Amino acid sequence: SLRPHVHWAQRHRELFLRVELSDVRNPDITITDNVLHFRAQGHGAKGDNIYEFEIEFLEPVEPKPVCRVTQRQLNITVQKKESNWWERITKQEKRPLFLAPDFDRWLDESDAEMELKEKEEEKINKMKIESRVPKDPFKHLKKGYLIMYNLVQFLGFSWIFVNMTVRLFILGKGNMEIHLLSKMIGFLCLTDSFYDTFHTISDMMYFCQTLALMEIMNSLIGLVRSPLIPAVVQIFGRNFILFVILGSLEEMQSKPVVFFIFYFWSITELFRYPYYMLSCIGIEWKPLTWLRYTVWIPLYPLGGLAEAVCIVQSIPIFSETGKFSLGLPNPLNVTIQFPFVLQIYLIALFLGIFVNFRHLYKQRKQHLGPKKRKMK
Repeated sequence: SLRPHVHWAQRHRELFLRVELSDVRNPDITITDNVLHFRAQGHGAKGDNIYEFEIEFLEPVEPKPVCRVTQRQLNITVQKKESNWWERITKQEKRPLFLAPDFDRWLDESDAEMELKEKEEEKINKMKIESRVPKDPFKHLKKGYLIMYNLVQFLGFSWIFVNMTVRLFILGKGNMEIHLLSKMIGFLCLTDSFYDTFHTISDMMYFCQTLALMEIMNSLIGLVRSPLIPAVVQIFGRNFILFVILGSLEEMQSKPVVFFIFYFWSITELFRYPYYMLSCIGIEWKPLTWLRYTVWIPLYPLGGLAEAVCIVQSIPIFSETGKFSLGLPNPLNVTIQFPFVLQIYLIALFLGIFVNFRHLYKQRKQHLGPKKRKMK
């Protein structure tokens, strides 16, 4: 049988074997009765063939070797049963011809003892540093608060989503059965069924969006590591639509666009809050992670578009009523028209969408992108 070149080195607790085979396939490595049996196909000194060898160790070793295959070689790590220094690796005094010292990893006994002492000192120093770092007495309280916050928000938006979905199918189906003259008429009747979305959902949406202000506070005090600006842009943008435009204009509350705004918001949060809730207790569910960092790609632009439509539809109403328009006293004698403010806000809305889109895309690359291999 063909034997590969094997290089060995040792420490007090370990043996290292480096087998000179490239493109290794089907390695079979076992330890039986203190004898290591090796058999694998690969490219060695005799070309691409099956290579095998046996080594009977000088002293007892653990029966489970650790194997790591690379493109150029195969590395085997064997644990000694007792921590001591061997005068040789094999039980037979004469060293086999295929076995040679690995000078890249070779250490004398004194050098190995120094290495062991350095590792122990490093471990002790690390424990001392960790003991000096003051422990947060409120760690569990903070974690419990974050879990409860995300749970409450998840339940709130789940109620909104389920309620709107049920109403969509029930009211939409009823109107479609009554109006079957044409698809267009049926579609118009379906949109007419959205007229009471605000009156049905607004209380829960007010609660959830008011509670969402805590996310800004959490970021300010360092309770979470999420950046502040994207949170401010999203939360204040939503609350501006909800409280200022929809909450102050009864004419806007019966618009079909309200349904789409609330629906897009709720779907996004159905995956965001459970993801953060599980993260608080160190659990990562890969399907949920993928949904959390993927669902926003179509929903975020659609939600921004629905908000823009809402603003455009509200401008004529604010112009007619003069609501929120501010007249400055003399000598300026100028009136700041609120519709003009809304036109400026439209530009800011799309800028905010760009800022949050860029932030979410970076997060998606960080969590779902290809993992970088560590260079050794």
